[in-house]
Amino acid sequence: MTISNYVRTIGLALCVVTPLLVWGEDFSAVRLTPDELKWKPVQWPKGLEITELVGSRSQPGPFVERVKFPPKFTHYPHFHPDDRTYTVISGTLYVGYGDKLGPAKLKALSAGSFYTEPAELPHFLVTKEEGAIVQVSGTGPSGTTLIDPADPKIHTPR
Repeated sequence: MTISNYVRTIGLALCVVTPLLVWGEDFSAVRLTPDELKWKPVQWPKGLEITELVGSRSQPGPFVERVKFPPKFTHYPHFHPDDRTYTVISGTLYVGYGDKLGPAKLKALSAGSFYTEPAELPHFLVTKEEGAIVQVSGTGPSGTTLIDPADPKIHTPR
């Protein structure tokens, strides 16, 4: 097994194990194939789609969801009130930490990659030509706070 395959396997395993550790005995059985996922566009930021797997970010308690980022998308600096874990399912997501968007701060995370966002850590996300699908685990109720809400270009496809 190559190092990249090993890392991908570990990342995908964390997708499964992390929610189990969060819920413990209250975790209920869910089995979904990709064809059974119900993707819905979100009102904001425009261009994203989401499918809830377990729980909901709008309700108290743990949640697991997938977010589909379109190609050539920028999610400008923002933060969330809850600790979160992420696994890139497909494509490549470019992630940077900080309150100012900076290409030099971006790290390319391809399918199988894993990252965390502690509560209230400012970050930004970018996709290039292929877009990305990311699995998110957190604790609701959650939300998003913009670093610069007056910026007119926030959360728009490039």
